[in-house]
Amino acid sequence: MTTNLSKYKSDLDKLVALGSKMHLDLVFRHRAEVGKLSKEHQEMYEKVKDAFEDNYQAWYTEAGSVIRQLIPDRSSEFQELYKGDGKRKTTELQTYHIQDWLNGVRANTAKGTADKIFNDLAIVSLRFNTQTLILSAVQARFKSSLFDIKQLVQADLFDSELDAARELSKNGFHRAAGAVAGVVLEKHLGQVVANHAIATKKQHPTIGDFNDLLKNGAILDVPAWRNIQRLGDLRNLCDHSKHRDPTKEEIAELIDGVDKITKTLF
Repeated sequence: MTTNLSKYKSDLDKLVALGSKMHLDLVFRHRAEVGKLSKEHQEMYEKVKDAFEDNYQAWYTEAGSVIRQLIPDRSSEFQELYKGDGKRKTTELQTYHIQDWLNGVRANTAKGTADKIFNDLAIVSLRFNTQTLILSAVQARFKSSLFDIKQLVQADLFDSELDAARELSKNGFHRAAGAVAGVVLEKHLGQVVANHAIATKKQHPTIGDFNDLLKNGAILDVPAWRNIQRLGDLRNLCDHSKHRDPTKEEIAELIDGVDKITKTLF
């Protein structure tokens, strides 16, 4: 059986490998600019050419998500390498970032010459290399005995519980299926609140309580908050026998919605 842990490990390895390919593109491009690209390296360069621009946005989004979840103390550094800290007044060597390059911004040339005032490509290559090293640090955590795999194990359990909910619904036990999915949602939201160190005064918070805490803490935007509110309403419909019976379609909406949240909200 393929577990979430092994799947995450495989996805991470692919992400790191793609990052290495993208960095080679920048390294070979720089060598070509300064006339130091050998014939052998020219052939290698052709295989990775434009890999950086073609893949960066998707790579950055996925890598950023992994880093936020597994090594959150490096997340802000990872983001600043891309876009800086937002306090820049002028574009110079120290304030030039990856986002500038991708937006087509290039270093100015010195007055009276064709020489750039700083090597923008070299800076982008250096900053991206640091990003890839931060991502590689996540790999070490998978191998470390100190790595807390609680959330990954929990994700496996959630998948199993949602599979059980689908089976219950398939056999006509819609109310029971919705109750199981509701428990998964409540547990996951509680973990997300804990991840972000958001305090709650209630001893036994509900889905609605966790949802409000995450919205007030700017973890959820209004559409996401409303979506969870809708799922909470469906869960309540299943938990209270005095209400009408939930439909098969409503239970499918609840289970699929919970499944998506457990895989995208951390």
